[in-house]
Amino acid sequence: MDAADFARACGYTGDSPALLEAFEAIRRNGIGQARHDHYRRKAVIDELKQSELLFLAAIGPALSAEEAIEDTARFIACWRNMPRWRQERHLSDLARARQQRLVARFFRRYSHRLWALEAA
Repeated sequence: MDAADFARACGYTGDSPALLEAFEAIRRNGIGQARHDHYRRKAVIDELKQSELLFLAAIGPALSAEEAIEDTARFIACWRNMPRWRQERHLSDLARARQQRLVARFFRRYSHRLWALEAA
């Protein structure tokens, strides 16, 4: 996809070279940021794959992946209902909850395969 295609996909219908360059810079930066975030998430998952105890420590105080997902969903819903000023104070908690939800979803789906191989 080139810059013009990306600009059209974003709703831009003009042909200004400066704006097309800006769209291309946005596209490149977005791809780079997405790759960086993917590798960061993958590193967290790879660390926790080593043992079930590490995973349980990461989701604590929840005792299972299902419980961790429920807890994070509850926190995210509460965060959305907070006033704006309070949301801004709890941004780090939101990031931690989203990370925990991602980890719990992965291990809910794949943990039985990972740790069954480890036990064998």
